[in-house]
Amino acid sequence: MEFDYVVVGAGSAGCAVASRLSQCGNYSVALVEAGPPDNNPWIHVPVGYFSTMGNPKSDWRYETQPDTGIAGRSIPWPRGRVMGGSSSINGLLYVRGQPQDFDIGLNLGAWVGLGMKFCHISSVQKIGTVLMKLD
Repeated sequence: MEFDYVVVGAGSAGCAVASRLSQCGNYSVALVEAGPPDNNPWIHVPVGYFSTMGNPKSDWRYETQPDTGIAGRSIPWPRGRVMGGSSSINGLLYVRGQPQDFDIGLNLGAWVGLGMKFCHISSVQKIGTVLMKLD
């Protein structure tokens, strides 16, 4: 089989590159990933990183070199070995502040003159538009 482009690594960047190359329909693109599909249910749960990091099925389990500055220890360096790469196992969350958090900033004069601010939030789930009153 022949392809115009071969993208190695189906992490966030690899998937984005493959998607952009294939969108116009003029190129054939192969996306190659050493790890399995991201069908492990723990990948799709925010606290799932407890089960994905350090797991050889989803993590390459790299470690830093031992360092004398930390008593000769090495530190785990999780790297995703799955479709989606490290983004699939990193456990990052989006947490929006409560109105009181913004009120504190207003009272301190942190947002003087900004007026109304619209923050557009998009994701696969289409979270929507959030309106924050900043004056």
